[in-house]
Amino acid sequence: MLFCFLGLLSSAQTLQNGSYSTIGYIKSDGTVQNSSYSTVGYIKSDGTVQNSSYSTIGYIKSDGTVQNSSYSTIGYIKSDGTVQNSSYSTVGYIKSDGTVQNSSYSTIGYAKGINQKWAAARFFFFTFEK
Repeated sequence: MLFCFLGLLSSAQTLQNGSYSTIGYIKSDGTVQNSSYSTVGYIKSDGTVQNSSYSTIGYIKSDGTVQNSSYSTIGYIKSDGTVQNSSYSTVGYIKSDGTVQNSSYSTIGYAKGINQKWAAARFFFFTFEK
């Protein structure tokens, strides 16, 4: 469930894997793009997550609960950056310095300057090439 990841640019935040290769972008308006700048989805200010066709694929609630489009809980993002699945098992961490780690604390990418809940949306909803 945990994918490679993330960083920061002026109008978009660069998604990077553990080798610092760019795998995509998240723009300041919540538009999610792959490395070719094709839009793959949107993260709305109310926490609604949509695919590129504007169909709702999930929600990131203000308390950190992550739900699919049927409102079933699929995970959690804790205030300390811990990412858990629906069974409360830790699947990764988004550190305050932007480092993204898997459950074994191995660095898999970077999220410098990105909102933790948007990073969680990346974990749960969007798959990019590695």
